[in-house]
Amino acid sequence: MSAVPNESVGPCLSDSPTVEPSAAAVLLNQVVEEYRRPLHRFLTRLLLGQQELAEDLVQETFLRAWRHAETLAADPSKIAPWLYTVARHVAIDAMRARQARPPEVSLPDLNRVPTSDDEMDRVVNVHAVRLALTKISPEHRAVLHEMYYRSASVAEAAVRLGIPEGTVKSRAFYAVRALHAALGSSESS
Repeated sequence: MSAVPNESVGPCLSDSPTVEPSAAAVLLNQVVEEYRRPLHRFLTRLLLGQQELAEDLVQETFLRAWRHAETLAADPSKIAPWLYTVARHVAIDAMRARQARPPEVSLPDLNRVPTSDDEMDRVVNVHAVRLALTKISPEHRAVLHEMYYRSASVAEAAVRLGIPEGTVKSRAFYAVRALHAALGSSESS
């Protein structure tokens, strides 16, 4: 294998013609540098803080500017109003498009969704609820027992507990909140 001098490898760059960018391209490169951040702030405000969508729409605005480069280069004083008008129209079009299609939903992680015949999950849930019931007051526990375990109506629970119906409703509301809080604290530990 013979050594090849470096000068003979590849085309010689000094002999190749240089490609000069057009005046419109140079102007638009300056426009992009100057207006990228202000347009992003403008669009973020229009889109109520949606940063990612604002970034996409800034790109779309500059793409439209590139398509009209020669026209914009003819009168540079009209570039800023033209950019903001186009950005506003692009934002309106994007919001209309999002309203026209159904909202996007994320799929649940099926690895974390318990199946109905998973006995172990049922045992763990029962244990967690029993533990949480010990953390709430006896009055709240009694109302929950009557209404949820014995399936008593508000009137029946009031008679069995010897308290007014309004008190049963109030205690049931606060008992569920307390149970939820107790379940939340037991899950984190």
